[in-house]
Amino acid sequence: MKVVAAYLLAVLGGNTHPTAEDLKEILGSVGADADEDRIKLLLTEVEGKDVTELIAAGREKLASVPSGGGVAVAAAAAPAAGGGAAAPAAEAKKEEKVEEKEESDEDMGFSLFD
Repeated sequence: MKVVAAYLLAVLGGNTHPTAEDLKEILGSVGADADEDRIKLLLTEVEGKDVTELIAAGREKLASVPSGGGVAVAAAAAPAAGGGAAAPAAEAKKEEKVEEKEESDEDMGFSLFD
């Protein structure tokens, strides 16, 4: 992740095609170790590709990953997208409010505030 972050920082800084040395310099400036293999892998994977297109493709992939809390987000987004079928499913999964039992002083034979 730190290699990807260094790459994105270089691009945001105006360097549209960062080199391995650029990434090592960024990582070194914050005291992070630069893993040669990971840097080479990243640079070969992103070679000739636009960063904004890569981020957009990543967002699409992340949208399909279940994350546990996505039911409410999907239900909220569904009416805007014209998918009204998700709303009943969200209502069916609505959790019932669980009331906690108040602890009793009787268990110990005395009250804390007596």
